Amino acid sequence: EVQLVESGGGLVHPGGSLRLSCAASGFTFSTYGMKWYRQAPGKQRELVAEISNDGGSTSYEASVRGRFTISRDNAKNTLYLQMNNLKPEDTAVYYCRRWSDYWGQGTQVTVSS
Repeated sequence: EVQLVESGGGLVHPGGSLRLSCAASGFTFSTYGMKWYRQAPGKQRELVAEISNDGGSTSYEASVRGRFTISRDNAKNTLYLQMNNLKPEDTAVYYCRRWSDYWGQGTQVTVSS
């Protein structure tokens, strides 16, 4: 059974940092590209960042480029999203996804003073 479990969300002040993790199980993690999405209240879910199966290729949504870094540790079957210089508009539920199919349950990130 494929499982994706996110963690690391929370409340942070503007300008602060968080690192999200997504623990994967039930499949060969190293053979799949992975993605992070987010969904803010009243808005559609949007793609934030994606990474190739070997970590050699990454891409980012324009508003997070230069502030967020997606990475993975295939030995630990874990996907990461390092988020720096957080802004109130980054407030959302963040989801990891196995490329184009399975989703995690999400983790809440709230950026507020």
